[in-house]
Amino acid sequence: MPYIIALLGVLGAAYFWLSRVRNAAAMTNELADMAGDVMAAARRLGFRRRSNTHPVDSIDDPGLAVGGLGVAFVLLGGTPTTEQKSALLRGLQTRLSPPLAKAEEIEVLGHWFVNECNGPGAAIPRLGKRIYQLSGTEHLETSMGLVSDCVAAGSGELTDRQREALHDVKRVFRVA
Repeated sequence: MPYIIALLGVLGAAYFWLSRVRNAAAMTNELADMAGDVMAAARRLGFRRRSNTHPVDSIDDPGLAVGGLGVAFVLLGGTPTTEQKSALLRGLQTRLSPPLAKAEEIEVLGHWFVNECNGPGAAIPRLGKRIYQLSGTEHLETSMGLVSDCVAAGSGELTDRQREALHDVKRVFRVA
């Protein structure tokens, strides 16, 4: 009888560790798929990363920078809600006029830009500066409209970090 109990214990432990290994493999595949999604989105949107430069400095389309700015602003308010994510996509569609699939790709790239900047706090001034370099104040209204869409979908009020970020954007665009 003790041998049967020991055998069942060994079989139970083996099953437990086997299921953990399977879950780890699934997570690894999911991460690889996510990296592939970013690369595919970048390719479809025409983004080409230049060597020896920061990815944000490689942006040639102000729409990509505006999308990244919107993502960073939403992330500054904490974990985004489903309403905020939807508002970001709707805002991208109405302000930049891409189809839904392209707006989703802009959002994916925006998350990547924010990660490459080491967080939304550092991403906002850098993306704002890039928007200003590419189009001057032409896309300021687009950026601020996207930000207001996302704030309205959330609590309706700016957090302290978001207020500071707006001051950074105003400073970059040289707006009083």
